[in-house]
Amino acid sequence: MESANQQEKIMKIDNSIDLKQYNNGERKPYGFELILDLHGCNVSKFSRKSLRQFFIELCEIINMKRCKLCFWDDVGVTIEEQQTSLHTKGTSAVQFILTSTIVIHTLDLLGAAYINIFSCKNFDEKIALNFTKKWFSSTNCTSYFIKRL
Repeated sequence: MESANQQEKIMKIDNSIDLKQYNNGERKPYGFELILDLHGCNVSKFSRKSLRQFFIELCEIINMKRCKLCFWDDVGVTIEEQQTSLHTKGTSAVQFILTSTIVIHTLDLLGAAYINIFSCKNFDEKIALNFTKKWFSSTNCTSYFIKRL
């Protein structure tokens, strides 16, 4: 059973909602996420060099400040330890941006790329979508745009 002091602390937390988070009675989005599932891609675009350039140009056109870029793939890994499965053979990368991240997972053997662009700062999802589809020469793309609350 909670003490009166604990209940008072809980009430203070519940009542400390920042009213600046609301606009006309509706909660403002915390952030925005564009989720892209690309198929029929040009797999030559899955190299580290190409992905690095993709992040540079994407961040420029959606007005995001790039920070650290991290890769995870078979570069520098012995042949015996390299991935061979359809669902694991590829490159993953995280481009940290000032307001969050852009994450990509490529699947070389399937010609697919899965991308999440998440930012607390608003961005034009149509520009990001069209640029990304064109960059990877995707013949089939499914997209979802989410306002995170």
